[in-house]
Amino acid sequence: MIPNMISESEIRSADTTIRANTIWTIVLGFAADPLARWTWPDPCEYFRTMPQFVAATGGRAFEHRTAYVTKAIRAAALWLPPGVDQDEKALDQIMAHSLRPEIAEDMARLRRSMAEHRPPEPHWYLPLIAADPNWLGQGLGTLLMKHALRRCDEEGIAAYLESSNPENVSFYQRHGFTIVGKIQHGSSPTLTPMSRQAS
Repeated sequence: MIPNMISESEIRSADTTIRANTIWTIVLGFAADPLARWTWPDPCEYFRTMPQFVAATGGRAFEHRTAYVTKAIRAAALWLPPGVDQDEKALDQIMAHSLRPEIAEDMARLRRSMAEHRPPEPHWYLPLIAADPNWLGQGLGTLLMKHALRRCDEEGIAAYLESSNPENVSFYQRHGFTIVGKIQHGSSPTLTPMSRQAS
């Protein structure tokens, strides 16, 4: 066992009092993500815009108590329940004000393709999961996935995500996700849509 590794029982839902810290953990965790840094390669722009993006993409998880964090908010996962969508209006505004003109059309096509790949049936959607880079390799992502997927299985509902980093695909596959397509436009990195049926 890894020293100081937490147990799944220590995972909790993030409430509004730790919302900001939870978002910043995800921002740190995505600081080397291929898609995030293609979108905002300038560090200042990344740290200015990414917290807004996290809130627009997964912020509704806080309202539904499906934003899960590990001890000391070292890792976090924002799950959107069936029927709950991202804040597309906020995302539109973020993209309009922050994107470099040369990638705007590629990003628009990416977003359209992402919408087209979403399963038509009710499903849990995982837009964001990350660990503070200082705590990588501690098994925190695995604990967060097991915690959420247990609920998916209990409810008999599928789960869906898009991996924005090819290095993470095998992690999701170990948790039962299968690749259901490929999303890539222009100069963008590849997004890998993945689905998991309830067991």
